[in-house]
Amino acid sequence: MEQKNFFSSLYDKVYQYVTDTEMWIDFGLIVLKIVAILILSRILVSIVQAAVNQVFRHRKGAKLQLEQRRVDTMRVLVNNVVQYTIYFLALLMVLQQMGIDLRPVLVSAGVLGLAVGFGAQSLVRDVITGFFIIFEDQFAVGDFVTINNMTGTVQEIGLRITRIRSWTGEVFIFPNGTINQVTNFSLANTLAVIDISVAYEEDLKQVEGILQDVLKKAKEELTDIVAEPQILGVQALGPSEVVMRITAECKPNTHHGVSRNMRAMIRTEFTRLGIQIPYQKIVAMPVKGQEYAGGRGQ
Repeated sequence: MEQKNFFSSLYDKVYQYVTDTEMWIDFGLIVLKIVAILILSRILVSIVQAAVNQVFRHRKGAKLQLEQRRVDTMRVLVNNVVQYTIYFLALLMVLQQMGIDLRPVLVSAGVLGLAVGFGAQSLVRDVITGFFIIFEDQFAVGDFVTINNMTGTVQEIGLRITRIRSWTGEVFIFPNGTINQVTNFSLANTLAVIDISVAYEEDLKQVEGILQDVLKKAKEELTDIVAEPQILGVQALGPSEVVMRITAECKPNTHHGVSRNMRAMIRTEFTRLGIQIPYQKIVAMPVKGQEYAGGRGQ
């Protein structure tokens, strides 16, 4: 009998709960609000991402020109930050509609964020520095740079690390937060400086005329030269030679190859025309005994 009364009482409570009109109205309103929050958040994400894409759209002829890869990287990064931020706020609003007190959640999130911030502050610094490296276009993949006294070609730029490879094959990996000084050799034209030594006996006017012809030929054959090479004149007077200096403006980071090619062209032309380039000579002196023995043999 008691069991029957228990089930009857339970049935009445369930029936009363299920048939409670105000409860279903409140529940429906909560569901509608949650659906509206989700839909509005999705619409807001789409609008903001469209605006971000418009801002980062490549414009021909604009004063600020960034590499397209960098633009795409920044666009994706900003879109992700916007998306996560809006969805996080939408989640908090949904939890509030479900009757969950957000104060303990926010306090816990604040404490957790503070702990993560202290534990991963170097990671945060690396990411922030990496973002500004990309945004400010400090260097790009393929640039020849010196970072923290290490020189090489940039292989990879990430939000956390930068990787460069030296000409001898070593790969250097830098956390972006540790990059304190950068020298980029690939942004502007470079200057090839060539010093040519000739003997004191040579006529400098004749030498300058020969060099002028060589420089004209070099300008025509070497595509990395962007301006007319110049003869600056006598750079130094050595013990056995006169040093003349030549300069040539080249494309970024091509001055080493241009210098080598121009030296080879000048050496070939000097040899053809008989211009002497001084070099050390060692003359073997005969020993007295050997000279006397040779004399007796004759």
